[in-house]
Amino acid sequence: MFNYLPLQWMFLFYSYSFLGWIWESLYVSVLEKRLVNRGFMRGPFIPLYGCGGVMMLVVSRPFYDNVLLVYLAGCLGATLLELITGILMETLFNVRYWDYHHKKFNFKGYTCLESTLFWGVCTVVFSHYLQIPVEKLLLSIPYNILTVVTLVLTIYISCDFMIAFKTALELRDVLMYMEKAKAEIQRMQKRLDVIIAFKGEDVKEGIGNTASGTLNTAINFGSGIGNKAQAITSGISSRLDVLSSTLEGTFASVREKIKLDPSSYVEGAKEEVAELYVKYRVIMSKLTPPPVKGFFEWYKARTIAGNPTITSRFRISMDELKEKVMSRIDK
Repeated sequence: MFNYLPLQWMFLFYSYSFLGWIWESLYVSVLEKRLVNRGFMRGPFIPLYGCGGVMMLVVSRPFYDNVLLVYLAGCLGATLLELITGILMETLFNVRYWDYHHKKFNFKGYTCLESTLFWGVCTVVFSHYLQIPVEKLLLSIPYNILTVVTLVLTIYISCDFMIAFKTALELRDVLMYMEKAKAEIQRMQKRLDVIIAFKGEDVKEGIGNTASGTLNTAINFGSGIGNKAQAITSGISSRLDVLSSTLEGTFASVREKIKLDPSSYVEGAKEEVAELYVKYRVIMSKLTPPPVKGFFEWYKARTIAGNPTITSRFRISMDELKEKVMSRIDK
């Protein structure tokens, strides 16, 4: 039972990946009430289902005549596969494509008792019933035809996987950069608040002697705490778009004050504002990809749209990206 050649195993892997994509896409499309191309890749294949199908056959082979052992082997094998895949993907990409935290008896959200028991049932049904007609169909295909089809699928799926892998790494980098950009924008905001509050005279007074400089440092520190509290009470969130909009308004306010009363701002303060603004524009420009990256941007958007439950430890940044992607799709 299940004694296949390597090429036949590969064909089965691709077949289960395709069937898994059909099931997942239909299920998520019904939940989302829109068509969803589910999966890590853009083509109609979900490798995790291919691995799961092959795994079920492999673990059930030694115990095929004992249904209980087949069930237990399926529970263990599928749980390990789900756990290892989940950990690897989050380690590599800083995102989770599924999360069982809302389920009882889960292990760090990667797997849960409910899914473990379900995979055991699937292994028994799959190996003892569904695979029988599939095996007959597989063995009826001429080996030459099977070789050509498998080779074509291997080339196509390999290319799709490499692009998906690169896109997932880019998505990880975007999330990490968004977090760094937020921290930098918040630092700029605090510095501009100080410049607005103390104008050029205080900056000028801070140049000269150590005692005066120390006093101004203490004043600026106190002002920073005050501005931070004011920012919180003003409802400034940690979303990048809100922080960016707030900082843009602050830059406009500073430029207006300098324009109306340039004599009150020493040259150093004016130069610092200009340098901060240039730095801010550089930070934001990196979040706006050039046209040559259009294809990967489309791929990235499709990846997020195809995985509506995708999560990340950078939760706010991920939610912000998901909102932008979904707003494009809804238009």
